[in-house]
Amino acid sequence: MTIDRLNSMDPMRDPKKSVPASKTERLGKSDSISISTDASQKADLYQAIEIAKAAPDVRADKVAELKAKLQDPSYMNDAVLSLTADRIMDQLFGNS
Repeated sequence: MTIDRLNSMDPMRDPKKSVPASKTERLGKSDSISISTDASQKADLYQAIEIAKAAPDVRADKVAELKAKLQDPSYMNDAVLSLTADRIMDQLFGNS
């Protein structure tokens, strides 16, 4: 079985002659964009989130500083222990 073309047109050619494009005229205008303050704030927030994601979870310098303080016998006194206990209780039970 063969299928003949319905018309004698070549499907790869446009039956109408194409007209060449003419050059566009420059009117001295330039394109420009403006960014809304909302978009700018969202971009800043996105950038801050990306920086926070890239930061390490554990700050080694703070951990080392705390370890050094705990090794010092004069640092561990009743006032420090009481304050630490209060902060732990606040975190656990939500007292402010």
